[in-house]
Amino acid sequence: MFRQTSRVLPVLVALAFVACDAQDPFEIPTSASPPPIITETFNGTVTPSGARSHSFATQASGSVTATLKFLVPDPTVQMGFALGTWNGSTCNLIITKTDAVESTVITGAVSALGNLCVYIHDVGNLTAPTEYEIEVLHP
Repeated sequence: MFRQTSRVLPVLVALAFVACDAQDPFEIPTSASPPPIITETFNGTVTPSGARSHSFATQASGSVTATLKFLVPDPTVQMGFALGTWNGSTCNLIITKTDAVESTVITGAVSALGNLCVYIHDVGNLTAPTEYEIEVLHP
């Protein structure tokens, strides 16, 4: 009787694993899916000596890219452009560029979910209000 039980048990265990083929609890994932990329667009106007900031929240770690899509009326006017962390009221600048023109791109990385911001400001070159659009891609 002992011999028959020892032969049946491995077959039952094998059948149990075949029945659970969809989700093997002992299987180690070979690759993780990248987090979805979120696109946000911010618009506004910067006045001479002025600044604007826009906050956004990341959902995972990954790359963050901000693009100064347009400046109107002068796409060649140099502006300050930055990425930073948002504390609820202030954009703490981390990556800055003081000579940004239309189409300038800033790229950084975030290691976890959190509150970030994009910042644009006059560096002394504006003589009239300037409209802008900024596109941010983030996880």
